[in-house]
Amino acid sequence: MPRVYDDWERLVHAVLDREELRRLALCPSFSSSSSADFSFDLSIDDFEVSGRTTSDEQRPQDDTPSHQIYCKTFTFHELAIATRNFYSDCVIDKGGYGRMYKGRLQGSNLVVAVKVVERIDKNREFLVETLMLSVLHHTNIINLIGYCSEGDHRLLVYEYSPLGSLYDHLHGPMPGRENLDWNTRMKIAAGVAKGLEYLHDKANPPVIHRNLKPSSILLGQGYEPKISNLGFAKLGPFGDKTHVSTRVMGTYGYCAPEYAMTGKLTMKADVYSFGVVLLEIVSGRKAVGDLENGEVLSIIPWVRPLLMERKYVQIVDPALGDRYPFRSLSQVLAVAAMCIQEKDESRPTMVDVAAALTHLSSLKYKVEAQTGSAGNSA
Repeated sequence: MPRVYDDWERLVHAVLDREELRRLALCPSFSSSSSADFSFDLSIDDFEVSGRTTSDEQRPQDDTPSHQIYCKTFTFHELAIATRNFYSDCVIDKGGYGRMYKGRLQGSNLVVAVKVVERIDKNREFLVETLMLSVLHHTNIINLIGYCSEGDHRLLVYEYSPLGSLYDHLHGPMPGRENLDWNTRMKIAAGVAKGLEYLHDKANPPVIHRNLKPSSILLGQGYEPKISNLGFAKLGPFGDKTHVSTRVMGTYGYCAPEYAMTGKLTMKADVYSFGVVLLEIVSGRKAVGDLENGEVLSIIPWVRPLLMERKYVQIVDPALGDRYPFRSLSQVLAVAAMCIQEKDESRPTMVDVAAALTHLSSLKYKVEAQTGSAGNSA
């Protein structure tokens, strides 16, 4: 496999050659820990960077990582116009980073999602996400259209995901939302697996997401999943390195045990997180639920004995009723069980996981053929 990221060092300098991002990277609030990712000394005399929006024809069509930067620099004024001066009715999400707005770009009339980073301590995540999404292009990775770092403003402009996040559909209070059927759940699971496979196997060195969870999986038309929130992403080990030592980042309930305990990061940490998400997709339960008798309800200790005893029907989301193929259910849960193994070396790679789930998602469940129990369906 060619080292498509032999150009990573030049890429970083190319991004930082944009004056506003260079100022951001050098400002005191930008964590010194960023040097572990971005301290390079190579020349970029022969490296060209375009600040213009590229058409779909200009973007890579084969999901191959590229050192070209495919995003536009926006002014704050342009994005204020797009969001009707950040009108409250345009807010589509709120998080620790700030607010996300639905907007429409003047001129192109393109509907977009505009993330407004409201915390100055998020400068590092802003720069990391701008860098990662500028060069990583895949059907199941959110498309970064552009950014704004004018003055103290930090905004990211993404393609708009009309169906919200996976969290919204599994756990969120979406008015009038319909429960996801089995086929849609499998389509989402397979798409997320393909997106992670791309980050781990196509990017070289690999990219580790570090914060995969339902709220970071957006849903486009036809429930096509898009992995987002790459602000915690880290370049993985390459060459003769077996891991990356780093400060522990992520969300409780999704963080792999060996990473949480040692700070040693590998791609298998993402595999663990994916396993938790896959269990949520199948069961409809949160990774970490509400308190019960003063104790936190976590999906992992709840599901392990059920998996060992093969009580698969007790795991499946009650909202599905008996509208699922039992054989596929057992196979999907077997994949999830492998992903959440305590020892990282026992977990599969995302290449294997994506292959398995792509096959299982192709086995469509037909409601009209269901006459008996779920166990009768192939």
